[in-house]
Amino acid sequence: MAHPVKILIVEDEMIIAANISLQLSSLGYEVTGIIPRGEEALASIKQNQPDMLLMDISLKGEIDGIETVQIMQNDYDIPVIYLTANADETNFNRAKVTNPYAFISKPFKKLDLQRAIELTANRLQSEKDSGKTLTEEKSSPFILSDCIFVRHHERMVKVDIKDILYIEAERNYCRIYSKDKEYLLVMTLKDMDEKLPNRHFIRVHRSFIVNLSQIDEVATSHIVIAKKAIPVSKTLKEELLNRLHTI
Repeated sequence: MAHPVKILIVEDEMIIAANISLQLSSLGYEVTGIIPRGEEALASIKQNQPDMLLMDISLKGEIDGIETVQIMQNDYDIPVIYLTANADETNFNRAKVTNPYAFISKPFKKLDLQRAIELTANRLQSEKDSGKTLTEEKSSPFILSDCIFVRHHERMVKVDIKDILYIEAERNYCRIYSKDKEYLLVMTLKDMDEKLPNRHFIRVHRSFIVNLSQIDEVATSHIVIAKKAIPVSKTLKEELLNRLHTI
């Protein structure tokens, strides 16, 4: 039997919070708590991790809702729906950095809240079914024609395609080796191969994609890039040689 989705409400206006709680309970969700301050919310999440956070932005106390979420995201991947009476540009831009699932302005209609929660719950379920976590989704690289943005130490870092030497598979991950750094991505080599601009890259082995312009030597069964010997599959060698003739 499926468990009800657990939702923590972080809201310092108790009448609003109580109304939301009643509405959620009547829709079949489990409310794990109604908490007025960010600091208390962090302690509550540690004790009883919810599936979803309904977070008011302007909380009383040392930290506001956005800061609470930023601290929470260091340890947990919990989808967030922000509630706010002050939907100005500054707050919206601060909130946007934390990748919320929805942003609802007060006063809100019950139906707006219900739909935002249903959409978030559906997305959670589909990620669960596909075995994909929120961390993985946020870690997915943005691949452009001349560069890739990859997540590295909680930031999106730009890696120029011309600086990439080769990419190696590690089960469901792949590791990019560039001239001065390595980046581990939550993406299979097959997915990476489909997304990369193919005028620069070629798959030479089930575990390796290489940057054509970085190849230093071609031997019978391997190539050399930056002193690293990379195996070449027999079936892929002909295409590699053809591509080298055309660059």
